[in-house]
Amino acid sequence: MPLPRLLPSLATFLLATLTACGGEGGSSSAGPGADSLALRAAAAFDAPASMRYLKTALAFGTRVPGSAGHKATGDWIVAEMKARGAEVSEQTWNHTSAAGTVLPMRNIVARWNPTATRRVLYVTHWDTRPRADAESVPEADRATPIVGANDGTSGVALFLAIADALKAKPTSVGVDLVFVDGEDYGEFQPKEVDVFIGSTYFANHLPAPGYKPEFAVVWDMIGDRSLQIFQEQYSLDVAPEVVARVWSTAEDLGYANAFIQKPKYPIRDDHVALQAVGIKAIDVIDIDYPYHHTLDDTEDKVSVESMQVVGTVAMALIRNLEGK
Repeated sequence: MPLPRLLPSLATFLLATLTACGGEGGSSSAGPGADSLALRAAAAFDAPASMRYLKTALAFGTRVPGSAGHKATGDWIVAEMKARGAEVSEQTWNHTSAAGTVLPMRNIVARWNPTATRRVLYVTHWDTRPRADAESVPEADRATPIVGANDGTSGVALFLAIADALKAKPTSVGVDLVFVDGEDYGEFQPKEVDVFIGSTYFANHLPAPGYKPEFAVVWDMIGDRSLQIFQEQYSLDVAPEVVARVWSTAEDLGYANAFIQKPKYPIRDDHVALQAVGIKAIDVIDIDYPYHHTLDDTEDKVSVESMQVVGTVAMALIRNLEGK
């Protein structure tokens, strides 16, 4: 979806609603206080490790459903989640695209404390887009699959480092990390076709009867070197209390410059399918990423600082539930 590359005012004029698969973030200029530093330490997220995972994932190649890179990366994610103590299951099915292509789909569901009633659901998409349709020239480049360092891989790297933290210090609450497939395969505009495939399937095949996490967060395009994450409007409409929880946690950690306490765009993303089945889900996404759906969405566009910010917030949300 090339629209976010336009100036925000023009983008807002052209479309009331953005669709996405989608900074260097940080604290205030005065620096974090002692309380913020203590909270960051308690969250214990290893951003350098997440960057190593990002590099490993990129080495498998592009992850278009049905490709060799897609299968190899999926196998790697499953093995890594099991090694970190998760109960891992896979949802596999074939999706026939609007063009008649049969796509092998694979959601990976990693669960900690699966019987716990208090649960957190985190979702990220792990597929990459089959074409760089936001490339301006030449035309041939638009048919080339993107590597998706930020769009697809930053979320995978985030989840692997979260799993590290859960292994190092087990949690008393239930945590579900779900890698959904097929978010970015098809077309978003003017009509959604062959997108959000995995999240829609997961929403219709939840892990257990009566499954109801306390809150759910979709993490998408969260490694941008110029990280600025605004509040997403559909999230505010359906789950304002979850938005408040996430952004207030970021503020407590000293990351108010990265998590901006105001809305900017309504963005259709994987959270919409979860909302449709009654899950209080929100989208954490930096949609204003200049390399979105281009061949320049590469490793050098992701920063360890941004991964540290987002990973610390994600872990703090989990740790804040413990003992409550």
